[in-house]
Amino acid sequence: MSYSQLYPWVMIRLLPHMPPLVFARFCNLSDAKSHSQTLKQLMPHGKFLIFLDVSLPIEQEESES
Repeated sequence: MSYSQLYPWVMIRLLPHMPPLVFARFCNLSDAKSHSQTLKQLMPHGKFLIFLDVSLPIEQEESES
């Protein structure tokens, strides 16, 4: 089982003039939202997104090619 399957919720930070930065993974949405609320208090002008990573595991991607 891959790391992304264990922690499917991803938080990214949007930075101006740079690609999005993935900096945290969570096993459930409530943990991700709690972390996001704390970050918004610490960095009120920061832009963060939470999304579900639905990419295929590496083993499945290789076998489908």
